[in-house]
Amino acid sequence: MVQPYRHEPFTDFTLEENRQGFLQGLKTVESYLGQNYDLLIGGERISTEDKIVSYNPANKEEVIGRVSKANKELAEKAMQAAVEAFKTWRKTKPEVRADILFKAAAIIRRRKHEFSALLTKEAGKPWREADADTAEGIDFLEYYGRQMLSLKDGVPVQSRPNEHNRYNYIPLGVGIIISPWNFPFAIMCGTTVAAIVTGNTVLLKPASTTPIIAAKFVEVMEEAGLPKGVLNFVPGSGAEVGDYLVDHKDTRFISFTGSRDVGLRIFERSSKISEGQIWMKRLIAEMGGKDTIVVDAEADLELAAQSIVASAFGFSGQKCSACSRAVIVESVYDQVLNRVVELTKELTVGNPAEQGTFMGPVIDGSAYNKIMEYIEIGKNEGRLMTGGEGDNSKGFFIQPTVIADLDPKARIMQEEIFGPVVGFCKAKNFDEALEIANNTEYGLTGAVISNNRAHIDQAIEDFHVGNLYINRGCTGAVVGYQPFGGFNMSGTDSKAGGPDYLLLHMQAKTTSELY
Repeated sequence: MVQPYRHEPFTDFTLEENRQGFLQGLKTVESYLGQNYDLLIGGERISTEDKIVSYNPANKEEVIGRVSKANKELAEKAMQAAVEAFKTWRKTKPEVRADILFKAAAIIRRRKHEFSALLTKEAGKPWREADADTAEGIDFLEYYGRQMLSLKDGVPVQSRPNEHNRYNYIPLGVGIIISPWNFPFAIMCGTTVAAIVTGNTVLLKPASTTPIIAAKFVEVMEEAGLPKGVLNFVPGSGAEVGDYLVDHKDTRFISFTGSRDVGLRIFERSSKISEGQIWMKRLIAEMGGKDTIVVDAEADLELAAQSIVASAFGFSGQKCSACSRAVIVESVYDQVLNRVVELTKELTVGNPAEQGTFMGPVIDGSAYNKIMEYIEIGKNEGRLMTGGEGDNSKGFFIQPTVIADLDPKARIMQEEIFGPVVGFCKAKNFDEALEIANNTEYGLTGAVISNNRAHIDQAIEDFHVGNLYINRGCTGAVVGYQPFGGFNMSGTDSKAGGPDYLLLHMQAKTTSELY
């Protein structure tokens, strides 16, 4: 019998033992800063002259580590290792594959504060955000392991006298995992192990800004007993290694999380048939959002303000689920806006390694420059209420920024900024608020703060997003509780941490036997 799934609890840092645990985690990480990490191809560790250097975004002089950089030749070697390993891994019992995930979850749980501290150092995540990221990675391991056990015997179909029919799921083949920097443990781990537990072999190409956490995860999967060649670690340039692998004839599927533009480029490239290719490649893509919290006239306005601030500025707004738009019914607009400004001014911005910091840096110099450019655009399109300032002298810090009185079609209201910027827009009534909420090309998350049951039901029916939250913020989906993924330009509608996610990595086979 499969043990029931329960999500990994978040750490209570008001308890001294937990606080000390995290501080010890930081010391552990500091003890191995600056080390070199190899590629892993077919179980072989390979070092290259060319390195990807990972820096601390809160202290850009501090090197987190250096990872060997793959090229086309090494990518090809990794592909052949994965093709070879697939021959045996696809026949490995699902119970064995699931057990490796459970063992990896146990290892990471024992080292939870170390992994979280590494997220603080490499991605600039404050304590709570880092802890939630690590917990989510553990959740994916536990949840997908259990899901595989429930799918291993297929699903029942009808049989007739003298005829026995079976409907089973079999793995696809070799998958390319292209993971993001904003959830560099959770999403990287989840997308990788979903592919592995379903019997596929993978090439993992993590984000170039956060490769060390991925290298540590690969070490854990080895320790948990994953056979050679099932997981190949090939960090490298998207233009060189990424394109080569997406185009490769032996690539069966691509699992991508990142920007809309890169996702569409992969969609286009993966649809073209390479010489010798005998299938259409499957794409699982999550490509971002422009997420809205709608506040009704009949609503808990304090809850609304708190939800907007937490959803807009958690992890410096660098979440595809972040609230970057607040659409408020006009009768309560000023009240909600003023309270959001008050709360925003209370937020602490600084070194994420310090426990009291709410908001750390943005990820790197290019992100910093892009966000600051959007703030300048916002100043011209609307009214700057608070924030708008940045300091990149030591790290990449931007003050949480609120821009009010925006037109629904303003660039600040339409384009994904991926930083600590929220735009406010006024709606005449709830109907218009929903229209504005739906007026982007994205459809990932959204929230409605309302005490009007008819309006809540209307939003459930008409607010076109993959994850809709009522009377809470629009971030913080939990594996197995709020399966995550969106519509339109937010991706392929795949729901990570949901009951049908593993099926995207498999194909159904019908067997009919007469006797």
